[in-house]
Amino acid sequence: MRHGKKFNHLGRKAAHRKAMLANMACSLIEHKRINTTLAKAKALKQFIEPLVTKSKEDTTHNRRIVFSRIRDKYAVTELFREVAAKVGDRPGGYTRIIKLGNRLGDNADMAMIELVDYNEIYNADKPAKKKSTRRSRSKKATEEATVEAPQAKEAPAKEEDSEKEKPETSQE
Repeated sequence: MRHGKKFNHLGRKAAHRKAMLANMACSLIEHKRINTTLAKAKALKQFIEPLVTKSKEDTTHNRRIVFSRIRDKYAVTELFREVAAKVGDRPGGYTRIIKLGNRLGDNADMAMIELVDYNEIYNADKPAKKKSTRRSRSKKATEEATVEAPQAKEAPAKEEDSEKEKPETSQE
């Protein structure tokens, strides 16, 4: 029985499945986008997301954990250098799965899985987000309060200076 077993076995033995996911993860890190079946893409997403999270903090321990899962030192180097630099501020959701339709031979659902920050088409029209963690007050109320207080003190001083200058310039 399969009580409580949540991940997809993909019709393979454990060793074959681990090797296949490791190879697919290496290909995804190298090419930033791969085409595969929908079931394999979903399994790969669960496999690679924790590895990308580990790569955000470059320590020897994290490198060894990632290397034990991927088994390719060039992919690990690429992950910790280029990929981690791009996804450093992202809190999760490093991959995107796009359904492509059915395969001709066996009618299997096909999908493209890609690293989100490497897609120029989707990211070109979106401006960079401002990071906001405060939710108690609106921005307008806090800006008005901070803007009014300094202007009230500085504005009369500037007006007095400008009034002094105006009569002097008009008299001359």
